[in-house]
Amino acid sequence: MSHCGLGGRWTRRQRRAKNGTIARVAEGRCRMRALIVGAGIAGLVAARQLGLAGWSVDVLERAPEPRPEGYMMDFFGPGVQAAERIGIYPYLAQAAYRIEAAAYVDHEGRETARLDYARFSQLAGGNVLSLLRPDMENAALRALGDAPAGSVRLHYGHRASRVAQQPRSVAVAAKDRHGETRWFDADLLIGADGLHSAVRGAVFGPDSGCLRDLGLRAAAYIVDEPGINAGARNRFVLTDSVGRTAGYYGLHDGRVACLLVYRALPGDPQNARDRLRRHFTGLGAAVDRLLELCPEEPYDDVVAQVVMPRLSRGNTVLLGDAGGAVSLLAGQGGSLAVAGAAELAASLEHLEDPEWIPAALAGFSARWQVTVRTAQATGRRAAASFLPATRAGLLLRRWVVRGSNVPPIDRLIARRIVATLAK
Repeated sequence: MSHCGLGGRWTRRQRRAKNGTIARVAEGRCRMRALIVGAGIAGLVAARQLGLAGWSVDVLERAPEPRPEGYMMDFFGPGVQAAERIGIYPYLAQAAYRIEAAAYVDHEGRETARLDYARFSQLAGGNVLSLLRPDMENAALRALGDAPAGSVRLHYGHRASRVAQQPRSVAVAAKDRHGETRWFDADLLIGADGLHSAVRGAVFGPDSGCLRDLGLRAAAYIVDEPGINAGARNRFVLTDSVGRTAGYYGLHDGRVACLLVYRALPGDPQNARDRLRRHFTGLGAAVDRLLELCPEEPYDDVVAQVVMPRLSRGNTVLLGDAGGAVSLLAGQGGSLAVAGAAELAASLEHLEDPEWIPAALAGFSARWQVTVRTAQATGRRAAASFLPATRAGLLLRRWVVRGSNVPPIDRLIARRIVATLAK
C-alpha cells in the first residue's frame, strides 16, 4: 500500500476513512494489518511483499519450526519471472542445485533413459532452478529481511482453530504449543496453509467439493546415506517401473532426498513406512537401502488438486496450494506459490482503506484462477505420464525421454511441453 500522504498529511479520501483505520495511522503511515496462516513458500513471500508495502503482518504456522523435510522440485515459468520482478531470485538461485540429468534406471541400476537438464532447460527457454523444498522456504525466510524491521512477525507452533469474519475485518483463534489460545485480528486473512487448509475449511466449507484426488500418493523424506549420495553423481535418479516410481537425489551434505509415488492398494498397511516398503521393495539395491532408512512417519499424502470456484470471500483469500493445488507432479507448485503471492500483494499494495479489500481480492481471484486452471490441466497430464500404469505406457515414456536428447525431436518435445506450462 502507499503511505498515507507525505510528511504526515492525509488525503481527503483518507480523512473519510473509518475510525478504526485512522486509529492505526502513526507518523503519517497507514498500517493495515494482514494475518497469514501458513509459513510455507506462498505465505512467506506474501508476508515479505506486504511488509515492503507498509502492512503490519502476522504469520501463524502450526509447525514448531521451519520444516526440514521435503522433495526436490523444479522452479520455472511464471515463478521465475515474478521472483526476478520482486527481487527474491538471488535468494533462490543461491540455494539451487545443479542437476545434470534425470536418469531412469532398472532394478539393477542400469540407465534406460536420460533427460539432459542443461539441454532441456535451454530448449525450454532456460532459467530453470532445481530446489529442495525446505531450501526454498529458507530462501523465502531470508528474503523477509528485506521488509522493514518489525513489519512481519512469525509465530511458529500456532495452529489456527477458529475463524471469525466481520464485515470489514477478520479474527483467527490459534492454539500455541502449550495449548493456550490467542486471538489475532486483522483487516485481511490469507489462507496459505496447504492442501488440507484449515482456513479453507472454516471460511469456504468442507473439502468434499474442492479436492480432486488424482488417484496417487506421494511420500518424501531425507536420510543420511553417503554411498547412495555419491552414486547419484548430480543425477536425479528414478526407477523405470510400472505403477510406482522411486526417485532420489544426493544433497550437498551427504544426505539423500527421496520421493516415492505410487497407487494405493486395498489392504495397504496403515503405517506409512510399512506401506512404502510394501510398494517399493525390489526396485533395486539403492531403493531397498533407502527403505531401510525410512523414518516411521515420513510425509505421505494423496496427490490431489484443489479446484475452487473462487479464491476469496469477504476479507479472506486463499493462496498457494490452499486455493489452487496443481499436484506436486506438475512441477509448478513452487513457481505458482511465488507468482501468486506476488500477484496478490500487487493487488493490495496501493489500498488505502480496508473497505476496498474484498473488491481487490475478488479481482485477484478472477485473474489468478486463469493461471491456476491452466497449470492444473498440465498437472493432470503429468500424473498420467509420470506413473505409467502399463508396460506400454512405460515404453512410451522411455521413448519420449530418449527423444528429448535427439535433434530435431528434442525441439518438438520441448515445444510441446512448454506449450502446456502456465504462463
